[in-house]
Formats: sequence, C-alpha cells, structure tokens
Amino acid sequence: MSTESLPDVILQYILSHIKNGRDVAYCNCVSKRWKNSMAYIRSLYFARNSFDNPPGNETSDTIVKRMVSAVEKLEELVVYCPFTPSGLASWLSLAGPSLTHLELRMDNLADNTAVHESPSKLDCIGAARNLNCLKLWGVLIINTPKWDVFQNLRTLEVVGASSEDTALDAVFRSCPYLTRLILLGCEGIRSLSIDLPLLEHCKLDFYGLGNCSLSLNSPKIESLEVQGCSWIRVPETKHLKVLSISNSAGRVYMIEFGNLSALEFLSMRGVQWCWDAICKMLKLASGVKHLYMKVEFTGDYDALQAFPEVDFVDFFNSHPKLRKFDIHGAMFAALCQRNSLKHVDSEFVIPCLEEVVITVRSPLNAEQKMSTLESLLKYGKNLRSMVIKILQMKSPHTSADDFFDEICRFRCMHHEIIRIE
Repeated sequence: MSTESLPDVILQYILSHIKNGRDVAYCNCVSKRWKNSMAYIRSLYFARNSFDNPPGNETSDTIVKRMVSAVEKLEELVVYCPFTPSGLASWLSLAGPSLTHLELRMDNLADNTAVHESPSKLDCIGAARNLNCLKLWGVLIINTPKWDVFQNLRTLEVVGASSEDTALDAVFRSCPYLTRLILLGCEGIRSLSIDLPLLEHCKLDFYGLGNCSLSLNSPKIESLEVQGCSWIRVPETKHLKVLSISNSAGRVYMIEFGNLSALEFLSMRGVQWCWDAICKMLKLASGVKHLYMKVEFTGDYDALQAFPEVDFVDFFNSHPKLRKFDIHGAMFAALCQRNSLKHVDSEFVIPCLEEVVITVRSPLNAEQKMSTLESLLKYGKNLRSMVIKILQMKSPHTSADDFFDEICRFRCMHHEIIRIE
C-alpha cells in the first residue's frame, strides 16, 4: 500500500511524528496532501546547521516563522540555529499560547549589544505563557526579564549563563511553581536565594571563585546538587533523599541543613572543606546508605591541612545504615590512624556495608592502611565487594612497591571480594 492510498487520519498521524525542520520542509514538497497534513505536527526541531545554505535571501527567522505559521497547534519548539529577538518574537506571537515545551540556544553570552536590546530574547519568551518546560542555552540574564507569572511552568533548565543576582531572583519569582530547576555553568552569581515551595529536584553549578552563597527554601526538595558554593543553607529537608555538595575552586566553610532523616545518598567533594563543615555534614547524615567522599584537604583558612584522625569504630557506629562507601585518599588516611583500631569491642560489627570503593594515593602509614582494609573485611559481615583504586604513587623509596605488593597479596587471599583498579 502506498502512502497516497492511506486515509487522511493515518497519514496525519504518521507525519505528526516528524520533528526535524529540514524533514518537514522536504515533506511539504511531496504533494499538496502531505503539505496540508503537516499542519497537524506537534513538534519542530531546528538543528544548529539547519540554515547554513538558506534558499535565496531568506534568513532563519523567516523560514522558521513560515513553518511555525503552517502548524495549527504547535506544542514543542526547539531552536539551536541562530535567530534574532525580532524573529523569536514573531514565532512566539503565532505559537506562544499553544507551546508547552520551548528550548532555545540563545547564543548571546558574548554579545555586548544584547544588554541593550529591547525587547530582549529573554523578554520575548514571556509570550509563551503556557509553558510546562523551558530550556535555555548560552543566555544572558543581566536585566530583569519582562515576564508575567508562568502558571504552568514546572521545569526550568539553563545551561551556560551570565547573570546578576537580582535578575535571576526575578526569574524565580516568575516561575513559582517549578518542580525541577537546573542551572549549569552559571557565571556572575554571588548570593542566591531560592524560594520555590513545590521544587523537588535542583541542580546548581556556579563558575568562578567558588565563594557563592546559597539559601534554598523548598520544603518538598528531594534531590539537591550544588557546585561552587562556600555557604549553603537549606532549612527544610525532611524529604531530601539525594544530596551532593562540591566546590572545585573554593572552600566549603559553612553548611546549614534541617532534618536529613530521609537522606539515602550523600556526596562530598572538593579541594578543601572546613573540618567543622565535614563533621556537621556527617553527623546530620547519620542514616545515609551511600556515602561518597572525595575531599582533598581541610583547614579553616588558606593553608591546606590533612584530615585529623577519625575513629574507625565511632564512624561506622554513627552510620549504621551505610551500604556503599566511596572513600578517597584523605578520608581513608584519617580512618587509618594508629589509635583507631586499638580497642575494638568484641561485639562491634558493620551491619549493612555491602560495597566499598577505596582510592589510595600514598604509601605512607602502609601498615595502618592494611590494618584498616583487613578490618573492613573482618567487621563488615555483609561485605561482598571491595574495589581498591591505586593512583600513581610518587615515592623515592621502595615503599610504594612494597605497599602495592601487600595489597596484591591481600587481594589474592580474598579474590572473591576484592578487585584492584
């Protein structure tokens, strides 16, 4: 059966699943019946190179407008090709009321004229007042966008942004019903206050010196990832299950969280954390099931300091539900101090631990480190997997080779559990 013999409703259903702008343009050329059926598509996608060789003198603005105007009820519009504010305004004047998903590659981060545009590309988005999902790439958020409240917007994703604190605050006020917020690669943020009562999932990644401050007031938050903040305050956390805090450029020196009784996964990463912040975080997360720790140093000021001793028994007694433990050099070394395993109660056991991933960076205190590895096997009655990752050890002596030999022997004795990477 040829497509021309198909009933209109079947043909319309098939063609409605075509999204790529070029494919839609080709279909319009097949026949008048096909062209009329394209009015029933729901999504349009324009790739970065969609109009590298436009016909005649047409611009991407006019081509996209013509295709948008041919659709009766466009629900999703994704534009990665270059466009102007006037072009965007013309598209959204036609399709704005019906759009539920809008994704735009704004490309105005390095454009100095974009600051003075009126209306700006950001302002134009306000015409799509019924959006459920908005995704923006490479966007300048310096001036307060002229938006009304988005009543239906539940997801906001911004990747690559230069922003001012006040402008970003205004964005959040226009999106009070968000349940999912993602800000990745954002520059210019110094202090951010987020008050979104329905927010459940939040991922924030700030570029710069790593000295941003964050205050998040979202009582329904379930998942939170923060990178680049030195001060974090989240008072309502009774539903929080996943928490990741990292700072690759600065120092984490103050954290304030509420009740973390529901927390299942905690990741702590960064070059330097103040020891008080580490201790407070570990104490609050006493019921965590998966703990990932990759903090290189501690110290309250610029001087980088090694971790102080962490008592092996006290640590695992304080985290009785721990099932998986990813532990990097500094914390592992802190658990391997000489006094940590001197007096262990005969009834001590690590009840739930099933998986351990250990990264070893130095052959120093090799005897204590081997003792800690042995203790994890001895007291972890349910341990079924231990992965030992050995980074390149720089030592002028044979201690690194001797330590590696010890680990290899240890692995041979427990080959069913231990793996070396």
